[in-house]
Amino acid sequence: MIRLTHGMVLAAGLGTRMRPLTETVPKPLLTLRGRSLLDHALDRLDEAGVGDVVVNAFHLAPQVVAACAARTAPRTTVLVEDELLETGGGIRNALPHLGGEPFAPPFAVVNGDAYWLDGPTPALARLAAAFDADQMDALLLLVRAATVDGDVGLGDFLLDPLGRVRRPKEREVAPYTYTGVQIIHPRLLDGTQPGRFGLMRAWMRAIEAGRLYGLVHDGVWFHLSTPPDLQRAEEVLDKGLVKLF
Repeated sequence: MIRLTHGMVLAAGLGTRMRPLTETVPKPLLTLRGRSLLDHALDRLDEAGVGDVVVNAFHLAPQVVAACAARTAPRTTVLVEDELLETGGGIRNALPHLGGEPFAPPFAVVNGDAYWLDGPTPALARLAAAFDADQMDALLLLVRAATVDGDVGLGDFLLDPLGRVRRPKEREVAPYTYTGVQIIHPRLLDGTQPGRFGLMRAWMRAIEAGRLYGLVHDGVWFHLSTPPDLQRAEEVLDKGLVKLF
């Protein structure tokens, strides 16, 4: 169990599958239920007691900077990337702002397009309660792929009885999809170099070491990849077709 004090929202992506909406608006600033996806993510972090958040930006970065400046909480630092660093490179670049080095605490990372409804206990609180810094390099919030309204392919991960994660083998169907919400220990990025790289590289190393874990979400998660996904989510929420705790 840990207490979350720092977090990051990944908001630098190009959002290519959400075009044409993202030609003029960065994906995290698209709205759902009257608020931007970025605001929803920052709200969740604030509610979880996270006081300091880093937001990275690249595509249409001035809009992200302005959106963060308009908020009063949590305290937000925007890092505008000169080149798109991808997920791993973006988080590595933010490490000096996530609690200080070399003893930075574990921190939350939320994708800028992640939108979920909590179960009886908020998802970030469940992750923090389940996080074991001695055993885990990262703890991913997963959802059962069969419950997702949208195309998630063959799924992302499998879990063993202890909650350790592995990737599917060739042609193997994985029952769990990654939600874009996780807690990371800074050592997950040990040995990486500055620059552009995906987080999967670090995840795979953690899997090999038996240090990547998953927690299954007990609420509702929305797959927001394309404009129809966003429209369906709005309709479902407007009509009250999901249970709110």
